[in-house]
Amino acid sequence: MTGFARVLGGLSGTLGKERKIGMDIKKIIKNMTLEEKASLCSGRDFWHTKAVKSQNIPELEVSDGPHGLRRQTLKDDHVGNSESIKAVCFPTACATAASFDRALVQKMGKAIGNECQAEGVNTILGPAVNIKRSPLCGRNFEYFSEDPYLAAQLAGAMIRGVQSRNVGTSIKHFAANNQEYRRLTASANIDERTMREIYLAAFEGAVKEAKPWTIMCSYNKVNGTHMSENKKYLTGILRNEWGYEGVVMSDWGAVKDRVKGLDAGMDLEMPGSYGINDREIVEAVQSGRLSEAVLDRAVERILNWVEQCGSHKPKSPSWDKEADHELAGRIEEECAVLLKNEGGVLPLDKNDTIAFIGRFAKAPRFQGGGSSHINAFRVTSVMDAAKGKGHDIVYADGYSDKPDEIDHTLITKAVNAAKKSDVAVIFAGLPDVYESECYDRKHMRLPECQDILIGEVLKVQPNVVVVLHNGSPVEMPWADDVKGILEMYLGGQNVGSAEYSLLFGKANPSGRLPETFPLKLEDNPSYLNFPGYRDQVNYAEGVFVGYRYYDYKKMDVRFPFGHGLSYTTYKYANLKVSKRKIKDTDTLEVSVDVTNIGRMSGKETVQLYVAPLTNGIQRPLRELKAFEKVALKAGETKTVSFSLEKRAFAYYNVEISDWHVESGDYNIEIGSSSRNILLSKKINVESTVPLPVRFDEDTTYDVFLKDPELTALLEPVLDSHKHVHEKKETRSEAISAEMDASSLDSSPLRTVIGFGEGDFDHERLRRIIQEAKKIKKTDL
Repeated sequence: MTGFARVLGGLSGTLGKERKIGMDIKKIIKNMTLEEKASLCSGRDFWHTKAVKSQNIPELEVSDGPHGLRRQTLKDDHVGNSESIKAVCFPTACATAASFDRALVQKMGKAIGNECQAEGVNTILGPAVNIKRSPLCGRNFEYFSEDPYLAAQLAGAMIRGVQSRNVGTSIKHFAANNQEYRRLTASANIDERTMREIYLAAFEGAVKEAKPWTIMCSYNKVNGTHMSENKKYLTGILRNEWGYEGVVMSDWGAVKDRVKGLDAGMDLEMPGSYGINDREIVEAVQSGRLSEAVLDRAVERILNWVEQCGSHKPKSPSWDKEADHELAGRIEEECAVLLKNEGGVLPLDKNDTIAFIGRFAKAPRFQGGGSSHINAFRVTSVMDAAKGKGHDIVYADGYSDKPDEIDHTLITKAVNAAKKSDVAVIFAGLPDVYESECYDRKHMRLPECQDILIGEVLKVQPNVVVVLHNGSPVEMPWADDVKGILEMYLGGQNVGSAEYSLLFGKANPSGRLPETFPLKLEDNPSYLNFPGYRDQVNYAEGVFVGYRYYDYKKMDVRFPFGHGLSYTTYKYANLKVSKRKIKDTDTLEVSVDVTNIGRMSGKETVQLYVAPLTNGIQRPLRELKAFEKVALKAGETKTVSFSLEKRAFAYYNVEISDWHVESGDYNIEIGSSSRNILLSKKINVESTVPLPVRFDEDTTYDVFLKDPELTALLEPVLDSHKHVHEKKETRSEAISAEMDASSLDSSPLRTVIGFGEGDFDHERLRRIIQEAKKIKKTDL
């Protein structure tokens, strides 16, 4: 994947090095009974693998994540019904994705890895990299982006951080788990190009470069086959193409046919089936339905994982909850996105009277529901953070804790507070019940009571700022009327400290949207096909997901992908490319100067897009292919450099089952969002891989006319067409020269038999076709 060599170099870190358990894995497998091998391929309970005492194989403990540690010590469950240990809830993936900061996400991963070590957890179940196909997906807060490159980069950073502490990760949910509705039975019906370019690409980059110790396969089917028994993806692509050597485990309860799954490459069933599926494996081997070599291969992978988890154990693992709480707040400062700041309403003036309106100011929503729900040991609200700082802050609830209830008394109190203040800050967002695992959102709106509240406050106060807490885009009917909008996403347990620092200018917003905010739900490209009918979900939008769709159609959006404002101003200049003409085997070096021309230090995310200008296969207008977040003091200039390789220019060609670059021109674009391109350079890329051409009577003329050698071969046929047209004494005004040319280009060769002069038959046409095959050295 483009840019991974530089950013994720050495990502595997301790993987496979200096193992201290010293297991002779081949010998252990040889000494194991068939029953012991089968037992190792399923969990002992919800959170542990099985030990094999006769071989001194210890059990491993796994725990939910991915933005903190959800370790359960009592009752088992996988969707958050039972309480877990007190821990630190870091910003969720929807927030950390907005940081566009690999180093920051890696630092968070390292902290979570330390927590796992201290609690005896061997592997944490994350990160989650499923693409945000629709704003309605109930688990969007766990996922990074609508863009696979951004998702892969940040997932790789998280994996690097966690595994640097010798704790495993489990990248999930592989693959195409983009909704909660009927997630255990629905089939995601996706064409091969779309699967490769969008839904697999987020996994591919992280798997190849970060080398997660485990991968969790998803509940759903892909094109009719359950992922837990999908050999094409679990073995053909994941292992044979990408070179993955780790363990594939099931999502909890995702197994349908255990023997099929094992043969497909699904090594570990979680949580287990009380020995039922273990016995099926034994019987399948004994009857010859399953090769014991397949079972041995799965056991070897699991034992490699056991050995990885046993190496580099710290002597005295420690976990400083207070320090991690502070870290969570600092991380969230980098994730918040300033969407609007009309008239410089932010940062707030500390001498003003300020109304803080909305229950989220006192009890913020900072995470989603389900298996990722962290039992936070402390929660800091913005009211907590502002306490004792000398500000004149007036508070009003504004809305009740019942999301669909409109409380006019609370609204009236909020309006009165806003009327008496210089500025009103409304803390709004989606309540817990709106976003969770196991179900999808029903609409893209905020609760009606919140929209009404914002509208009523606007009637009495022109200076209104809305602070949002949500895991996915929301409709904003009031966006044009408020002065400021600050998107916090779901910012972890210390979100209040981050809000305070950002609102009062102690920190400078630097987040960028990792997804497009459409004006309304109906604008989303998946709208007509989400969540599907019964068990069939057709991904009819193809590769045109998120900004790829909105930008191609030139649709108005509320806020574009990559958008985000700052309290300072940046200037871009001096865009350079190493060459203006390259082959697809070359590496293109790109650099650009960025200057902070404002008065405040800040961080700017430089976004590089590649825009194909070729006239071949239909492609998105532009795609993100590199990014870098750079810190700049006031007046400071830095040069940001990127390296682009073949994949930056390629699309997935289903004819050759590989990535292919079309010869032609491409724009290298530097922007502050997908809609705000600031600098551009045109380059030419030459493909070194000719595409196969099928020659028969249905081959169209344009295939020949694009190639000088083939055009010469076709001269007799072209002459026949020309003579027919010249013999016509009259020419209809309805038939233009352009129509003639276009008609010829798209016509198959066989039309010369009917539309020529009668001097072409099938045999003569066959000889031309055979000669074309010789010239192009093809048997197609």
